[in-house]
Amino acid sequence: MSGGVHGRVLLLNGRTCEPLSVISIPRAINLLLAEKALVIEQTGEFLRTVGDKYPIPSVIALRAYINVPRRRAHWSRRGVLVRDNYTCIYCQVQPGGMIKGKMLSKTDFTVDHIIPKSRGGKDVWTNTACACYHCNHRKGDRLPHEAAMKLAWEPKTPRTSYLVIAIGSGPEAWKRYIEY
Repeated sequence: MSGGVHGRVLLLNGRTCEPLSVISIPRAINLLLAEKALVIEQTGEFLRTVGDKYPIPSVIALRAYINVPRRRAHWSRRGVLVRDNYTCIYCQVQPGGMIKGKMLSKTDFTVDHIIPKSRGGKDVWTNTACACYHCNHRKGDRLPHEAAMKLAWEPKTPRTSYLVIAIGSGPEAWKRYIEY
């Protein structure tokens, strides 16, 4: 078992399948054994005990819906890059893409302020987006239209900050359950 009991499981709300939390494998298995949750996705790995083996879930959902107040997502540079999947908001290049003969990696991406900080722009979700170093430098201290650049999408506030960070380091299977 590669993830061991130190892996993580995405917990969804009952009925709505809204992401609630990222929990430990032991916590997930306890919810399943107590019949408080159902397995939605499995990892293909097993947790073995002396007398039994349990499939390790990747995604589980509570059997009952619980009312959870909306959480405000806390802005962070890493959160912006993960939210935008390391895709430049201007040219849409991603890690592995080429710019001027250079293959890009995640370290070649920065956070661009749509309205530059020098012009009153803030560190907020709706004013920041992932940009490749080339586009960020080209735009400089201007508004996108002043630099003749168009946004490929409108930056939005994610529903929950911890899930934005978790999804960036979580299994591919989680992505379909996360709304940005």
